Amino acid sequence: MDRRSFLELSGALVAGLTAAGSTAQAQSAGKRILVIGAGMAGLTAAQTLKGRGYNVLVLEARDRIGGRVWTSNKWPDVPVDFGASWIHGVRGNPLTRIAEQAQSRQIATSYNRARTYNTSGRVITRMEEASLRNYGNQLYRAIDRAQDRYPDTSLRQIADTMITQLRAVPDASRFINFFLNVEIEHDYSGSASSLSTNWYDSDEEFSGNDVLLEKGFATLTDFMAKGLTIELNQIVKQIDWSQPAVRVITERGEFTADQVIVTIPLGVLQAKSVAFTPALPAIKQNAIDKLGMGVLNKCYLRFPTTFWPIDLDWIDYIPENHGQWAEWVSFRRAMNQPVLIGFNAADYGKQIEALPDTEIVASAMTTLRTMFGENIPNPVDYQITRWASDPYARGSYSFNAVGSVPLMRVELARSVNNRLFFAGEASEQNYFGTAHGAYLSGLRAAGEVLAV
Repeated sequence: MDRRSFLELSGALVAGLTAAGSTAQAQSAGKRILVIGAGMAGLTAAQTLKGRGYNVLVLEARDRIGGRVWTSNKWPDVPVDFGASWIHGVRGNPLTRIAEQAQSRQIATSYNRARTYNTSGRVITRMEEASLRNYGNQLYRAIDRAQDRYPDTSLRQIADTMITQLRAVPDASRFINFFLNVEIEHDYSGSASSLSTNWYDSDEEFSGNDVLLEKGFATLTDFMAKGLTIELNQIVKQIDWSQPAVRVITERGEFTADQVIVTIPLGVLQAKSVAFTPALPAIKQNAIDKLGMGVLNKCYLRFPTTFWPIDLDWIDYIPENHGQWAEWVSFRRAMNQPVLIGFNAADYGKQIEALPDTEIVASAMTTLRTMFGENIPNPVDYQITRWASDPYARGSYSFNAVGSVPLMRVELARSVNNRLFFAGEASEQNYFGTAHGAYLSGLRAAGEVLAV
């Protein structure tokens, strides 16, 4: 999408948001559009087309809007985000403008407010910190050397080669695995065994601070949903595009439309929970099959008091076993609340989904007590995510797996016969895995409908 088109579509979206019930006319204003999914991508596309006068209906499988944007208000004084939490890079990020329109207060967190604890639970020394940085730089150099080679390999293969070479060096294996997990697996959600060496980092970023939203990320999707017609609890089972009018069959009924915008998450497409009649083109199905869908799960722990340093935003822990409770965020400074978030990504993130809540919390507390002592209090409450088990997500966000290439995201996004259009973070080549990527994909899909 060129800059002119982006600005025009952004203007249409703003018009739809600020002029509820807009009667703006377009050449094809009589067309009926179905949008499947009321997440960021679907809401963006729907608002853009509604702003141009189209007849738009959004179908959502869940009993709420937002998709992988999900703010829990179980704790009224501290909303917590189960899915998207940060606007990553506020400069030039389209979500910054949406947050300002929604009057959602932004709170910056900083990676400079961080501390790393060793496996024993003590703060790492300056020498250990220098060693950790050195291993990280070596790993990135090894990845750089391996990129653009054929055949592609996984990041795990690169890391294991390095670990083997340094097997006689104390701490090398744990430090390399820690860096691989926190710096790469947590960012991209995929297992190092699956992440493509050539393409894992083919994304782009916006500059500026990363910010939380005081009342949660759902303030954005709630704002985006204003004035839209949305039907909840509509679980789509089949999309029949064999005739000029597309038929969408749900568990509760049937809908027809001139065009359908599909924002179904990649994990759900991979699970074949929705049947397409006829089948999707082979090149699109190949993209669905080969791109990766990863996991980043959160465990929110609320305590009666703060027992960790109050000036920290990020707390890292170098675990004995790869990927276990290695990264934490504190809400003490940012939100003035005694809340910690423990992250688990990729393999371990999936593994713990099978555990009961009590075991997950106990495991988290073992790590916290290693860092802060046996006498710290138990949490007064907790909230836990299980994104891989969610039937309407099947994961947190997409990544470039071994065997995939960035062009596959273009194929995933490509419309079919001017009747089916595709959006969602997985279809965004440059900003996949982000809420702003989902937003941009919704703008693109709406633009493609407008061009028909």
